[in-house]
Amino acid sequence: MTAIIFPGQGSQYLNMSMDFNESFEVANKVFQEIEDSTKINIRQIISKNQSDSLNQTNFTQISIFAASMAIYKTLLNQIGQEILNPKFLLGHSLGEYSALVANNSMNIAQASILIKRRGELMHSSIEPNISGMAAIIGKNASSVDEIIKKNNLDVVIANDNSPKQVVVSGLIEAINNSENVFSQNGVKKYIKLNVSAAFHSKFMNDAQNKLNDEIDKISFKNKIIPIISNYDANINSEIDKVIFALKNQMSNKVNWTKSIKTLEGTDIDQIIEIGPGKVLSGLISRITNKFDIKSIDKIKDLEKLN
Repeated sequence: MTAIIFPGQGSQYLNMSMDFNESFEVANKVFQEIEDSTKINIRQIISKNQSDSLNQTNFTQISIFAASMAIYKTLLNQIGQEILNPKFLLGHSLGEYSALVANNSMNIAQASILIKRRGELMHSSIEPNISGMAAIIGKNASSVDEIIKKNNLDVVIANDNSPKQVVVSGLIEAINNSENVFSQNGVKKYIKLNVSAAFHSKFMNDAQNKLNDEIDKISFKNKIIPIISNYDANINSEIDKVIFALKNQMSNKVNWTKSIKTLEGTDIDQIIEIGPGKVLSGLISRITNKFDIKSIDKIKDLEKLN
């Protein structure tokens, strides 16, 4: 049995999914629909990256979503829903919106408008260069949390990505001051991330509340493929629970490790990562060896499913 997963911010790269756009009409139509809905020339951003726009949150998120949907719709067109037939869907942060489209909770146009707004809110949620994030390599979430509490550090866990990779959020001063403490407590690497703000923390509360007003405008469909949500790492089969988790996602921790552990307790034996890069496949391989993992990032990857 199969689960499908979708990547989030950080997976973007120049020309991602442009081979699909140029080779498949269904992918081209996906890009056109998202561009029409958002009034953003996404393909130009992906292919040209003028002024480093592809790495600006207000453009990054909608670009990754478009790339993921172009690949996903091509996959459906080439293979068919009956053969693909996912039993569970997951997405890392932004990727959860892709999962919601994949299970038909909302359509591409609805998701595009939400994601455009999400990117804008996260980009402008707090004055630039005041808050930030850092990746901690070599410790699991419980160890990182213990170091934070023991040393009264003013940072919080934003992403529990794997037993060896945790991301923390906080004010820049706190991020900088925490580096030596973590290094002295056995952290292999402490990498300050090039992001505009402290995502998945209290600094996103205002942005989350504003986005929730937009989420409330969407009429979600109730008959869904179950989603394992970032917020609670639970299998959510009812749309009300999925929406509740979505409304709490931006300002709370991404429980990716727990989500994969939840999936590990099911009958799933294959995971297909759909979208740019292979970030999630790498993280999952550090969490468990239960699954046969396939990444669909380029046209040649379609052969993996034959």
